[in-house]
Amino acid sequence: FDCKYPGTTIAFHVDPGSNPNYFATLIQYTNGDGDLASVDLKQALDTDGWQPMPQSWGAVWKLDGAGSTLLPPFSLRLTSLDSRKTIVATAVIRAGWEPGKTYRSVVNFNP
Repeated sequence: FDCKYPGTTIAFHVDPGSNPNYFATLIQYTNGDGDLASVDLKQALDTDGWQPMPQSWGAVWKLDGAGSTLLPPFSLRLTSLDSRKTIVATAVIRAGWEPGKTYRSVVNFNP
């Protein structure tokens, strides 16, 4: 079903279990079809490398650094399941991010 959040931008609530080697986020307020086909994360110093984030459960997506420290700020790329549209929240998770906090982007899918 369609989710309608007119005038609202997508927010990323950082999972309380996140740490420098593991990042998980609850993605809130996606407009349009609401269901995401994929979420990718790009680290600060990685100019063109997007890393796929597996879906943890529901609207929570995660990335395990496999023992290496993840380097913020993080950009997140969201692809819609139905329309296949892709949007990018550039550097939405800034350096110094904290578990349990919510970071709001400036983007959303068109309603």
